[in-house]
Amino acid sequence: MSMVSDMEIFARVVATGSMSAAGREMGLSPAVVSKRLRRIEDRLGTRLLQRTTRQIALTEAGQGYYERVVAILASIEEAEAFVTRRSALARGTLRVTAPTSFGRLHIAPHLSRFLADNPDLSVNLDLEDDFVDIVGAGYDVAIRIAELADSSLVARRLAPVHRVLCASHDYIARHGEPASIEDLIENHVSLAAQHQDPWRLQGPEGIEIVRINGPVRTNSSEVVREALIAGVGIALRSTWDIGPELRDGRLKIVLPAYRASKDVGLHAVYPSRRFLPAKVRIFIDFLAELYGPSPYWDEGLSELLQFPDAAE
Repeated sequence: MSMVSDMEIFARVVATGSMSAAGREMGLSPAVVSKRLRRIEDRLGTRLLQRTTRQIALTEAGQGYYERVVAILASIEEAEAFVTRRSALARGTLRVTAPTSFGRLHIAPHLSRFLADNPDLSVNLDLEDDFVDIVGAGYDVAIRIAELADSSLVARRLAPVHRVLCASHDYIARHGEPASIEDLIENHVSLAAQHQDPWRLQGPEGIEIVRINGPVRTNSSEVVREALIAGVGIALRSTWDIGPELRDGRLKIVLPAYRASKDVGLHAVYPSRRFLPAKVRIFIDFLAELYGPSPYWDEGLSELLQFPDAAE
C-alpha cells in the first residue's frame, strides 16, 4: 500500500471523526484502518491522533500534518485531472457548510441545475448558523455572511449583502416608526437572534451600537424573521431574506439612513492551498455567476433601499 493511500485514510478518519465511519466509506475494516494509522505514526515517530472510546482528536502534530495532507491530496487530484484532460469536470463528493436560511433559500433551489451540469458530482450540504472549523470538520467550502477576519483560509467575495432595519405595517400602525436611533432604543421593540446582538449600524453620524431589548430570545434567525413579519418588533434583516416582503409591502424600511456595515459580504471560504480541486472551483464559480455584484434578490429594491449604487 502506498504512502498516498495511507494519507487518504488518515484524512478520511479526521473528516469523519471515526475509524469505523472512514472504513465504511473506503471499504475497509476498522482493524485495517487502525493498522494503517499506526503505520503512519510509526513511520513519523510521533502520535497524530488521541483515541478514546468516544472520539478521536488531533494532536498538535496531527493538526499540522492533516493540513498538509489535505493540500497534498488536493494537488494530486488537480494533477490527475490535468493529465487526463478532465480539469473542468467535477467528480466525487463536495462537502459544503452554509447559514441555515441562506442555504435553504439561495443554494438548495439551484442544486438541480448545478448537479445536472456536473453529473459525476454529489453535494453534501450542511446548514448551520455557527462558524465551523472547515479544515477540522472536513468541509471543502463554507458559505459565510460576515466581515471576515484575517485567517489562513482563502475567501472569495460572491455578492454584496445589504441589511436594513424594517418592521411590518401592523407594528408601525400600533407603535409608529422610530424617528432616531435613540427613539428606537428607548421606545421600540428590537428583535435579533442571540448571535446577532448587538447591531452595528452605519449612519450619518458614523457607527451606532444598538443592543437588543425585545421580548423574544432565540438562537434562530428564522424565528426572528417570523416574529418580524408577525408584527412583534423591528429587526435588522438582509435583503436576500426579506426581499419579497419588501416588494409586496408586508415589510417597510424604517430609519433608512441606517444600515449594517457595507463591509459585510457573502463569501466562499476554503482551505488555503495552491491547487483547488475542480469540484470546489466549479461550485464557487457557479455561485459567483449566479449571484454577482447585483444579486437577483435585490432586483427592484435599489430605489426603495436608497442605495446610491445597486452594485455597491
